[in-house]
Amino acid sequence: MSVLSGKKNISNGVNRKIRVLVAKPGLDGHDRGAKVVACALRDAGMEVIYTGLHQTPEMIVQSAIEEDVDVVAMSILSGAHMTLFPAVLNLMKKKGLKNVLLSGGGIVPEEDIRKLSKKGVGRLFTPGTPLSEIVSYYTVEGKKIIAKKEKN
Repeated sequence: MSVLSGKKNISNGVNRKIRVLVAKPGLDGHDRGAKVVACALRDAGMEVIYTGLHQTPEMIVQSAIEEDVDVVAMSILSGAHMTLFPAVLNLMKKKGLKNVLLSGGGIVPEEDIRKLSKKGVGRLFTPGTPLSEIVSYYTVEGKKIIAKKEKN
């Protein structure tokens, strides 16, 4: 049973588990928050792949392709969010990853969150966001993505 939801598995309602790639791009070496979020998503019934530290945009997108994920969740605390999110998003488009959500979190000013959202990046979570809110967002969006994939 998940402590976060009070339910056995909130990924139910789709034919398979939601697959989430948790990535730490760039030189940022602080991954405790990413690991906490990864554990919360796993405890909620999602399949979580953690890339480890110091990933390039190319490495992240290649992992997303190889792992056939529904969500790419990047954690960026270094201030490089305005470079790294667009770089990964552009590579995802170039490689044909249409039905994959790019989202994440970190130290991102509200103005930059709005700019990245306009470019097509999903919701970005800042420090202090309750884990249940993050899990809920990925559950809802993950189910939508899986439904789109199953139609194709």
